[in-house]
Amino acid sequence: MQTTTVDIPTGDGVADACLTRPDGDGPFPAVLLFQDAFGPRPRLVEMAERIAARGYLVLTPHLLYRAGRAPLSDLSRLGEADQRGAIVEKVMPFIRGLTADVVSRDTGSYLDFLAARDDVRPGPVAITGYCMGGTNALRAIEAHPDRIAAAASFHGGRIVTEAPDSPHLGVGSITGEVYFGHADKDQSMTPEQIATLEKALDAAGVRYRSELNAGAHHGFTMADTPAYDEQATERHWAALFDLLDRALPTR
Repeated sequence: MQTTTVDIPTGDGVADACLTRPDGDGPFPAVLLFQDAFGPRPRLVEMAERIAARGYLVLTPHLLYRAGRAPLSDLSRLGEADQRGAIVEKVMPFIRGLTADVVSRDTGSYLDFLAARDDVRPGPVAITGYCMGGTNALRAIEAHPDRIAAAASFHGGRIVTEAPDSPHLGVGSITGEVYFGHADKDQSMTPEQIATLEKALDAAGVRYRSELNAGAHHGFTMADTPAYDEQATERHWAALFDLLDRALPTR
């Protein structure tokens, strides 16, 4: 397989992205991979390659492209708490800028980019997201239910808030299937918030699974940070591939 950098025109500029495609001519079903706060880097390429190895073309857009091209910071010291904190502080204004409307518009651009490619199979795509990307993956399938067949959110934070546009309030538009992999030591998604999300999904009749990873922390899939949890990450892969095999089979 191969990973290249591509540029995607959007309503607000140009989003840089990583495109990972399997060997062969295709066309391949497509998967969007939405980043965590630290952005596109080798760990996300590794994850995209593992998905591509199963026959999917994977697009990893730089969700914070309005702040500049990736990487926005030196990511070589993610193992140090003070450095992680400084990076998050730098990008937080841009994370807050990813409102429901912005995510909808940007996702439309990513979907249009994929639809225009000869090596992408026509029809709906799937999406998987991590941390803030998990929250925005939910936003994306809510905004484009006819174009996204399935969404997975892993250690997504602030899915349930008091805001009038809280992500959990939009689940009624979803027609595909969704999966949530939570961490029980994640203060950005407490047991009470998980229960509120599940109640909203049940009320809307959404097909979903919501699972809690015992002992896992926010960011548990990210092997380049101290939050990494190998057991929870392998469970994440099993759940993701189960969802993809069912909602967006390669054959």
